[in-house]
Amino acid sequence: MSMTQPTTTTPGRRFQLPNLSTLGPLIALLIACLFFTFQSDRFLTLGTFSLILQQASFVGVIAIAQTLIVLTAGIDLSCGMIMALSSMVIGKLAVEQGVPVPLAILAGFAVGAFVGWANGLLITKWKLPPFIVTLGMYSIVFAAVKIYSKATSVPMPADGLTFLAQRFTVFGTPFTYGSLLMVALFVLTWLFLNYTAPGRHIYALGNNPEAVRLSGINTSRLLLSVYTFAGMLYGVAALLLLERIGGASPEAGTTENLESITAVVIGGTSLFGGRGNVLGTLVGVLIVGVFRSGLTFMGLDSVYQNLITGILIILAVATDQFSRRKA
Repeated sequence: MSMTQPTTTTPGRRFQLPNLSTLGPLIALLIACLFFTFQSDRFLTLGTFSLILQQASFVGVIAIAQTLIVLTAGIDLSCGMIMALSSMVIGKLAVEQGVPVPLAILAGFAVGAFVGWANGLLITKWKLPPFIVTLGMYSIVFAAVKIYSKATSVPMPADGLTFLAQRFTVFGTPFTYGSLLMVALFVLTWLFLNYTAPGRHIYALGNNPEAVRLSGINTSRLLLSVYTFAGMLYGVAALLLLERIGGASPEAGTTENLESITAVVIGGTSLFGGRGNVLGTLVGVLIVGVFRSGLTFMGLDSVYQNLITGILIILAVATDQFSRRKA
């Protein structure tokens, strides 16, 4: 049985130079930073980098979950709304009903995991396409958020659930603990994918699910676990969202699905599954953040951010197609 290995170096293999799909996003990030540095002398500072990390924190955590799902040749369009529902559950329980904060957070995680599990169940048991299942779940959860919140925001008290907004200083520049949490989750996920058997199985599932099944691995259970774990990560993203906007909003989560997919694709993960690197997704998140901040420093309208993002997505997918055909 032959199954394609991911592009990262694995134990027992000799070191190899990364290929274009791995180096490409990093080169694009460096070029973007260089370009905006020439456009504005205020851009290349630790303060700007801290702001980019803070703004991208909750989308970055969603992008981690999206990477895991895309590696299995799936997709999740409901991710942003699951995050919004989890944040609303946490906010309402902790602020309006007086539930202890740790229990409210666990409830938010549980809600996210449950909706992710429901997505996975429909995909594995009913054999429905992930695109259709998660698109339908987007609408269901969107309605649930509106009904549960009564279309009303829940502001967080200053000493409440915004502990991840607290700062620590690096070379005189403040960074939030939320940004540190996002980076830590990226590193832990990379270690999981590359140095554990379940992580290798996820890559193999995206490459050749029938071969994985014949090797004795329960593919349905593995896929169900991926979607459930992704739902829990959306709960973590909900915490970072509360830190970022200072409350739970029924209007949140409407665009994070596209933003997370953008980061995954730009980061070099193949939409066909089985190929990619979660650290590349981190680079993709930073690329999107750099372009947004850089264009803001240049005084350009946000419509140009959407234009550039769309071009980057098309180029990333075209590069992936080219490398697949060449292989």
